[in-house]
Amino acid sequence: MQEFSSAAIAEADAALDRLDASAIRHAFDVQGYRMVWREWGSGPALVLIHGGHGSWMHWAKNIDALARHFRVLAPDMPGFGDSEDFDMPPYDPDRVERLLESLAQGVARLVGTAPVYLTGFSFGGAIAGALAPRLPGLQRLALLGSAGHGGPRRDRESLSDWRAVTGKEREQAFAQNLQAFMLSSRHAVSALALQIHARSCEKTRFRSKSISRRSSLRDVLKDFDKPILMAWGEDDVTVVPEEAGPMLAQDHPSRQWRVVADSGHWVQFEQADEINGLLIRWFAPPEAVEGRLS
Repeated sequence: MQEFSSAAIAEADAALDRLDASAIRHAFDVQGYRMVWREWGSGPALVLIHGGHGSWMHWAKNIDALARHFRVLAPDMPGFGDSEDFDMPPYDPDRVERLLESLAQGVARLVGTAPVYLTGFSFGGAIAGALAPRLPGLQRLALLGSAGHGGPRRDRESLSDWRAVTGKEREQAFAQNLQAFMLSSRHAVSALALQIHARSCEKTRFRSKSISRRSSLRDVLKDFDKPILMAWGEDDVTVVPEEAGPMLAQDHPSRQWRVVADSGHWVQFEQADEINGLLIRWFAPPEAVEGRLS
């Protein structure tokens, strides 16, 4: 497994710290718990929902590009990152409802009744799908590497227990898990990916795996009438895109799905330029773009 120099790690941390410092930070109580949102840019509101064992940093390679077109709003969901966790057992069945209500209240507070766009990644895709019908101003939805499809997976390696080790061994466990689950190969594991993953995992208190494995999206989106874009990396181990795409599209003419080449599960990181362009074209006002996704 590749090892990174202390200089490479420090450079990655500095880049994340600069991006964090450039954000407008919103911290407020929702349902009695402190929730943190970050904001960049101006324009129509675009909410980015991170994945499991994640944080706002899952979008680190997308924020600058998207903020040139949108008012980007990225929460740390309750139990992740800098947001407080609910005072309830990790597998309490009421957690999802509390999470959705916290996000809906956060969007209402920051966006009000203005139009809003929504994107979710992985576990955040399942959450975004359930959240979408609750947002009266929602115009369009995008799901990247989305969980909640309930279909077959293509797991290739077991994950390392990073909690059981420290120091360099923990770093190697994070790198191994990135290769096995998040990215297409060991060559795609960078110091930036490592630090995002490590920093996010170490602050995760919410147990999301059982929620991600459910087949929830088909039902929650059954009567949803706004356009949906779905994208998965061709090497995403959490899904067979050729099965999940048509199943979730449900023959709706306003739903599109696609497979992104040379990418694993964390598609917006590994193929950032392609995904940034895809999202900008998907969410840009119709008059601003000739032929969406052409």
